[in-house]
Amino acid sequence: MLVPTDMVGPQAKLMNQIDKFQTVQVSDRNIGTRKTIHDVCTVVQDMLKEVEAQEPRFISSLTEVNGRFDGLRVVSPTEFEVVLYLNQMGEFNFVDDGSMPGCAVLKLSDGRKRSMSLWVEFITASGYLSARKIRCRFQTLVAQACDKSAYRDSVKMMNDASEVKIRIREKYVVQITPAFKCNGVWPRSAAQWPSMTMSWPHPNLAAQVKMEGFDLLSKESIALQNKQSSTSMEGDAWIISLHEAENILMVGGARKKVLSMLKTIRDRHLDLQGNPVTVYILQTLMLYECEKHPREEEWEESHIGDRISGIIMQLISCLQCRRCPHYFLPNVDLFRGKSPSSLDNAAKLAWRLMRELLTNTKALENL
Repeated sequence: MLVPTDMVGPQAKLMNQIDKFQTVQVSDRNIGTRKTIHDVCTVVQDMLKEVEAQEPRFISSLTEVNGRFDGLRVVSPTEFEVVLYLNQMGEFNFVDDGSMPGCAVLKLSDGRKRSMSLWVEFITASGYLSARKIRCRFQTLVAQACDKSAYRDSVKMMNDASEVKIRIREKYVVQITPAFKCNGVWPRSAAQWPSMTMSWPHPNLAAQVKMEGFDLLSKESIALQNKQSSTSMEGDAWIISLHEAENILMVGGARKKVLSMLKTIRDRHLDLQGNPVTVYILQTLMLYECEKHPREEEWEESHIGDRISGIIMQLISCLQCRRCPHYFLPNVDLFRGKSPSSLDNAAKLAWRLMRELLTNTKALENL
């Protein structure tokens, strides 16, 4: 395709800026994050070994495979989540009826005796496997492991009433979340995906995503907090996480480059009090951008600038509407629990970023 001669210069300059941003800012972030991850995971692995020694049902699943820790999620440069995969869920049925947005319950299968389950003391009188009871037991074990750990001088249990969180070297916060992996099944609350009208993703990729399935996490649901009619079952419910399914959709073209650049921009300019703009929100908006721009050529390196601008515009729109729907579970609002003032502040800063990108040809050099 012939490009008008007056466009060749600006496009070449933009590509040069993107390459420089990737080489300097993104690389610096990646190197720093990798080192932090290694240090954090060394401490967490030691603690989880201690937990496993006390309670063999909580087997550590935090292992390094090809330089990547399975179950580790980066929330921000100083905040991480480790998902601890538990065994033996076969005797429970997965119930996802939509009554609790983004959540499901695990009910003992008909005819199964409670006493035969590996998790017998965590099953309620109604036959539900309680996420809260498992988390309470795990919290006690982690607190004991903190005292016995080889790193006890640099690790502290955080006083969080509901979640299992530790602080490492007074600098890093790690939430450790017990979970069950549900491969080969797809939650009913995500049944509307993919829409028949969408041309992305390709049906083969969509099938692969659905086969990956989802995780059930034992953590507090922000969506269920402050509900008028709170029931005990809500405390027993498990959060549906489609983290791995989302990662499968991030392949192809310059998608990973776009996400790396967005994470770097977020850490440098949108890492605000109350954390209104998380990495996960940017990743979610990127999936919506993939739907808006379904052709692979729209994700080539020459379109990186357009894709980043488009995602920041989406972010501004969501911040102003004060709603950001989960990509697979549209009834779940990712801004739930965020203060209106923090969302307004983030919207102003995102606008400032957008203006800089649109009006300054050397914007990336300063970001």
